[in-house]
Amino acid sequence: MEPLIQLRNMEKVYEAGGSKFYVLRRVSLEIQPGEFVTFMGPSGAGKSTLLSIIGMLDGSWTGEYYFNGEPVHRLNVKKRNELHKANIGFVFQSYHLIDNLTVFENLEIPLSYKNVPHKERVSLVCDILDRFNIVGKKDLFPNQLSGGQQQLVGVARAVIQSPKLILADEPTGNLHSAQGEEIMELFRKLNEAGTSIIQVTHSERNAAYSHRVIQLKDGWVVSETSNAARVG
Repeated sequence: MEPLIQLRNMEKVYEAGGSKFYVLRRVSLEIQPGEFVTFMGPSGAGKSTLLSIIGMLDGSWTGEYYFNGEPVHRLNVKKRNELHKANIGFVFQSYHLIDNLTVFENLEIPLSYKNVPHKERVSLVCDILDRFNIVGKKDLFPNQLSGGQQQLVGVARAVIQSPKLILADEPTGNLHSAQGEEIMELFRKLNEAGTSIIQVTHSERNAAYSHRVIQLKDGWVVSETSNAARVG
């Protein structure tokens, strides 16, 4: 089976005051379709930067990156954007919902970017509201929701396009433990249904949901461990 993601000798460098600062150093790794992988490591290790590059939000790096066989390193910005919109959903620590849009409208936004017809958009949003048990919240604005509810909407927005891959950066960082567990159980179910997931977390509990944990330090991949005792 072809890997979903292949990185070869990926590096990211900042230049400041005539000296170079390496954020990522010679990162080479593979992630298979249907895998749930966790990036861990201390602050400044390069985890979120690596996630951003995999999500094609950051184009200033060197090395090779293949997504589902596509050579991302050879694509122009427009092609990268098309590839990420078609295949990748994002979940952020700070939710990133649009404050002046209702839950329904927040969920509809990614579909409108893909030019999905209005009738189909409404149908998809209704389906996901039902699937996530948030039908009763559809006309509320983000500031009328709890943190856990906002993150639930954030996950729903990430999966509404049926992405191959979900990227989650500290997805439970702003939630209390019960809310966090609800989000992680949701990720587990999505993964069991075939969605690949990569998360950045400091939480050992969250990492226990993944198949594999990749540790970064000072921009290097320093270890990889399989998770035999995976939750679920």
